[in-house]
Amino acid sequence: MKLLFQIGFLSFDLVDAIDIFFVTILLYQVYKLMRGSVAVRVFLGFLFLYLIFLVVRAVEMELLTAILGQFMGVGVIAVIILFQPEIRKFLLIIGKSTSLSRENLFKRFPWRKNETAFELNITPIMEAAKTLGATKTGALIVFSKFSELKFYADSGDRIGGIISKRLLLSIFNKHSPLHDGAVIIYNGKIIAARCILPVSDQDNLPAHFGLRHRAGIGMSESTDTLVFIVSEETGQFSIVRAGKIHPNISIPEARQMIKSYFEEEEVKDKELEEMIKEDAVVPKEEESSSKITS
Repeated sequence: MKLLFQIGFLSFDLVDAIDIFFVTILLYQVYKLMRGSVAVRVFLGFLFLYLIFLVVRAVEMELLTAILGQFMGVGVIAVIILFQPEIRKFLLIIGKSTSLSRENLFKRFPWRKNETAFELNITPIMEAAKTLGATKTGALIVFSKFSELKFYADSGDRIGGIISKRLLLSIFNKHSPLHDGAVIIYNGKIIAARCILPVSDQDNLPAHFGLRHRAGIGMSESTDTLVFIVSEETGQFSIVRAGKIHPNISIPEARQMIKSYFEEEEVKDKELEEMIKEDAVVPKEEESSSKITS
């Protein structure tokens, strides 16, 4: 490998430059993941000690190398324990970004498109949201387009019912045993109610965001879902996507954002079909794999 330059006993070649580049990207992504939490200080302290360990080992300080080496050996286990939430979040982000999950992998094949087609009627959801907002009744609705979120659905009560305004109002009624939790909607049906969602640990959230908003943000961070929230204090509506919350939106805006969430996959499917069939002619009014009626 071509030697770029040499400083004393240290030689620096092209592989070292590439290595440093990727390590820098990795450390920056880890820092972004933990930014705003107490864990970032522990991470920076551990990183500083590790850099000292590399320096003393390079200059052959045997005593310090032995001491810091023992600390580094135990430090790996300590890091796993201390950063367990951050490591879990990092792995969830990687898993969410890949397209090799079972649902996504088989969904890509053309002969599977008809099997995954469904119809989502947004109108009953928006009508129920108007009533919930007017009466300041809190609600938490999770929309999923890839899976029924079995882990979270099993934490609540299975319903499997057709979406309707009266059913949603019954679930989120303040005197209903099902109102305390989230509703999961998948494949055009209410899969479950009273579901427990992961709570976001972001430190920069406004103080007026309660547990319902934090649960919606945490769910969108952990899964590829869209979360619709009705505030119990103000009756205002919010949409959460990929950890980003859009507060104080109107019903038309909420309707459009929900439709856009499902139409994202439709666009990707059309692009993939054009790549597979180079000479294919796509009809102008072709039915999408996720038909949404408003």
